[in-house]
Amino acid sequence: MDFAGKCVVITGGATGIGFALAKRLGVTGAKLILCEPREARLAEAAAALAALGIDARAFVGDVTDAASVEALADFAWAAHGRADAIIANAGIGGPRASVIDCDPAAARALFEVNFWGAWNCIRSFGRRFQADGLPAGIYATASENALFNAVRVKGGAYVASKHAVLGLMDMLRNEVSSAIEVGVIIPGWVKSDMTRHAEPAMDADAFAARIVPQMEAGQFYLVSHPYNVVRMEERWAEAYAAFADYAPREEGDEAMDVQMVIESGAAVKRRD
Repeated sequence: MDFAGKCVVITGGATGIGFALAKRLGVTGAKLILCEPREARLAEAAAALAALGIDARAFVGDVTDAASVEALADFAWAAHGRADAIIANAGIGGPRASVIDCDPAAARALFEVNFWGAWNCIRSFGRRFQADGLPAGIYATASENALFNAVRVKGGAYVASKHAVLGLMDMLRNEVSSAIEVGVIIPGWVKSDMTRHAEPAMDADAFAARIVPQMEAGQFYLVSHPYNVVRMEERWAEAYAAFADYAPREEGDEAMDVQMVIESGAAVKRRD
């Protein structure tokens, strides 16, 4: 997507990754709307962007509240005629506890932001995008923890939420029209309010400088940290080994491939 002159809405846009993306997109000429529940931080971010000559507006909102997200969309349409892209970036770190010992209420609260918050944005903005049929973009921030467990212990709620975001976005890209670009942002360790230690995390502006060109190129996986491939290879090597030992390929096994069966059935229905 060419973001020049486009209205881009960013949730969690006042700090960290969201703010860095806002600055980078603003340089391309995008008109920004930042959404965040912390009014003071939001005002600071909007003022900082304005000082850089970037067109940025603020909306105090909560992604866990579907009505608030719908009001955010109304605000964007009123301000600029429509939004051209939504970046569902809002996220929290959540409880640091084992899967067994984690407080279920705390885990659900994390999912409300990281997963359902993203889904609220997708539903509200996606419906409008599909209705007008114009070029648009839907992006959501997952994590390297969507591809493998970078957090090996005491992070089950967070890791599961990011796996869920990846699955949601992978499904979405197969369901929307070709006019809507879909991308999932895969941060590794980036300096932000969420990270516990500044070093050796990637600077947020450097991260945004890697991500935005991929968005402009229409990529689905929006990636940043090269060493991720090592961890991905470790994970999939273990899975491939399990199949090789206990479920190796055999003649006719495609008959039980769900994707092939569904697509074949759809083809038959189209012929009928």
